[in-house]
Amino acid sequence: MLNLIVRRVAIAIPTLLIILVISFLLMHAAPGGPFTSEKPLSPQVLANIEAKYGLDQPIHKQMFNYTVGILTEFDFGPSFKYKDRTVNEIIAQGFPVTMTYGIWSFIIAVFFGVPLGLIAALRQNTRTDYFAVSFSIAASVLPNFVMAPLLILVFTLWLGLLPGGGWNDGSWQNLVLPVIALSTSYTAELTRLTRASLLEVLRSNYIRTARAKGLPELKVILRHALKPAMLPVITYLGPMFVGLITGSFIIDSIFSTGGMGYFFVNSALNRDYSVMLGITLLVGGLVVLFNLIVDLAYGWLDPQIRY
Repeated sequence: MLNLIVRRVAIAIPTLLIILVISFLLMHAAPGGPFTSEKPLSPQVLANIEAKYGLDQPIHKQMFNYTVGILTEFDFGPSFKYKDRTVNEIIAQGFPVTMTYGIWSFIIAVFFGVPLGLIAALRQNTRTDYFAVSFSIAASVLPNFVMAPLLILVFTLWLGLLPGGGWNDGSWQNLVLPVIALSTSYTAELTRLTRASLLEVLRSNYIRTARAKGLPELKVILRHALKPAMLPVITYLGPMFVGLITGSFIIDSIFSTGGMGYFFVNSALNRDYSVMLGITLLVGGLVVLFNLIVDLAYGWLDPQIRY
């Protein structure tokens, strides 16, 4: 297990460096710059500003200095658009907001999606199964950027039950609509995946053997079928959590929660390179982390897997 962690960390470092290089080059290749505006600055003023932030240096030197700052001081640099604020401060402000409803969305999706898929598989071709399949199809065709305005229209404008935006220190009223919008499609996908996986396991030879030996059905399900059926689900949970974080960028913009998505979208529009790079590297690190967690969970669920 320790060897697995060491190998993953050894792979993660060059992976993140590659992400850094590609993102850095793409951002600098885009037209315009962080100080480009409708009212152009004088050449002297622009030269002084670029010299202050090191943007007058060659790209390879900018990239080297940026990488050294991250590795030695974990410093993502200053923001070009938010005065007197560093990228670390911006991430520290937006990341807890994004993680809060990202975690709640993850919990809701797992809590409802997995049990619904299990029940649908155990009661195949019943009304419960038809409901689960219908729900998974209907929710899958409604992405969060479509679901969010519909929820605001119904629960805020028509019924007046819940606020349609804002954060308000993470009160439950402000969490309900973003969490529903973010978790619905993932709940549907978990339902579909769990149902299909359990049905496949229940048709396998060793399950027929267990039943032929006279084992109670509950024991067959819990002891022999459940763990193998969860392998594809566990595989999906890692990318799903990262998808909830990146999907929250759209939710941030629609509900104005002040999370990382708000800063990322603004930084992309304003060419705020350091903020974009900081958030991109953070998401890349989360991908590596949750893939590692999935690999560790695999070893517990399937004894045949050895690292």
